[in-house]
Amino acid sequence: MMHTQVDQPRAEARTTQRAEVIPGVGTPKALFMLAAGLSFLLSVYLFFSGSAEQGIFVGIWVPSILSAGALLLGGNGHE
Repeated sequence: MMHTQVDQPRAEARTTQRAEVIPGVGTPKALFMLAAGLSFLLSVYLFFSGSAEQGIFVGIWVPSILSAGALLLGGNGHE
């Protein structure tokens, strides 16, 4: 009688390694955070340089950028 052994996948093989720019934060998440931060800084600059309406307009990009990042990078909840 011939016996064959089936290899079970190891837990290490199932996990994927992501590059981390900031410890605990992956590269895609860091890019969304950077974009939101730059938008915030630009809006503050515009607001206090005399273009208040443009500053407010750019300022409302921040939650939109963060929401897009959460939508695109978030899991499906079944992991």
